[in-house]
Order: sequence, then structure tokens, then C-alpha cells
Amino acid sequence: MEGEREFRFTREDFEWIRETVGRETGIQLSEAKGDMVYSRLARRLRALGLRDFASYRKLLVNDPQRQEMAQFVNALTTNLTAFYREAHHFEHLAQVLEQAKGLVRIWSAGCSTGEEVYSIAMTARDVFGGRAAERVRIIGTDLDSSVLEQAAAGVYDQRRVAGLSTASLRENFLRGTGKNDGLVRVRPELRRLVHFEQLNLLHDWPFRERFSVVFCRNVIIYFNKEIQRRLFERVAEIMVPAGWLYIGHSETLWKVSDRFEPHGRTIYQKSK
Repeated sequence: MEGEREFRFTREDFEWIRETVGRETGIQLSEAKGDMVYSRLARRLRALGLRDFASYRKLLVNDPQRQEMAQFVNALTTNLTAFYREAHHFEHLAQVLEQAKGLVRIWSAGCSTGEEVYSIAMTARDVFGGRAAERVRIIGTDLDSSVLEQAAAGVYDQRRVAGLSTASLRENFLRGTGKNDGLVRVRPELRRLVHFEQLNLLHDWPFRERFSVVFCRNVIIYFNKEIQRRLFERVAEIMVPAGWLYIGHSETLWKVSDRFEPHGRTIYQKSK
């Protein structure tokens, strides 16, 4: 594992990092993730002027304010998302919203840089129009504080929205000019529909009201089965009866939870 590298990185370093990230986040890093761990954390070593991973481990242990621990977690958190990713979920959500009565509370767990949350908000605006602010409450949470900052700002490279229709771009985004050329920003009226908070899914959840809809997509793939079972038991408890749950295309609740009824294409409804 040490090889010809800029920083000394031993098997002991890797095992310590695996154990630490598992304890902090529940994410289970496989044996094959050594190169990924090295490349992502090497940036932190350069920024801090450290010579090896042993020094970085010592810094993390002696970090009473946990500032570097936050950077450590951010570096190892994978954030892959897109607007209207798995479009059938948003088509189904539109049907759910059309049939809904009263206020609809929606949670995006593991929202990353915000594309999923804003896709939810755009779907709500398509259904409710100018009354969206009265009809929905949308919250996005993520473990990674840095991606939440980007999500709250709502600024994206123009290439990130290339797949959206001209009408959607005009209604939901402002195009940057001058030094901001090549960027777009989510319109203020859409940003006002959403709220972002940092949240570790393994820790306490601050929610007081139950959710009608939960997006928890491409999150559980990083957890072992026991953590998945506990997670979806908690998800079921904070959802209204017959609430809707969306998970990632490569995920399943089979042998994980019996609290939800499958409706095909990774769409589930709370059954008990």
C-alpha cells in the first residue's frame, strides 16, 4: 500500500481510517477503496503541510473542536447527483402532490449539492404554481457541510442544467453575466421553498412534524444491513401513514424493512 507515493500511507493508516469513518458516519469502506482514500485525503495533507498519514491521524485524534474531523468526513463523502435524476420518481411525485390535501412535508436525506431538492421544488411549482409556498415544506439534509453551502447558494455550472428544457431554465434559473458567465442561479422564489440542514443520519433527528414524502436515494449503499434496518425503521416512524419513499435505482428494501410496500421502480409506500 505504501508504494511510490507523495505521502507515506500504510495498511495501519488505511484500517484506522476505515474504522474512523465507519464510526463517524456508518459508511463501510471496502478493501478496494485504498486508492480513493489516499487521493481524497492527500489534498488535506498538502493543505495542512503534513508529511505522512500518521501525522494526519494524530491531528484528527487531537482535534477538540472537531474542525478537521468535519473536513475528513467531507473528503470521504461521495456526492453524485443531477437535476431530475431518475426522472420517474419526479413524475410519480407530481401525481402524489396533485392528489394531496393540505400541507405536504418532504425530506431529501443525503441531498448533496441540492439538485435533488430543487428538482422537488420545481415539481411542486409545476403542480401548485404560485401556491407552492403554501402547499409544501421541503428540507434537504446532508452529512457534508461543504456541499450544503453550495446547495443553499443554488449556483451551478451551466453544464449541470443542460438537460433541462428551455422553459424550465427560464422559469427556475437566472443566467450569470460578466464574471459569472457560464453559471446559473436558482431563482429566489424557488430557493424560498427549500431549507437545508446538516444532519448525520446515525445521530438524533430534529424533526417535530412527520413527512408525507422522503427521498433517501443512493444513501444506504454505504451502510451495512443492520444500519440499513435501523435507518428505515426510523424513517418509517417519522412518516405519515401511507407516505411515499423513494430510494436509489441500485437499492432495495428486501430483507431490510417490512414497513413499506413496493410500487415498482424503487418507489415504496409506508404500510405500517
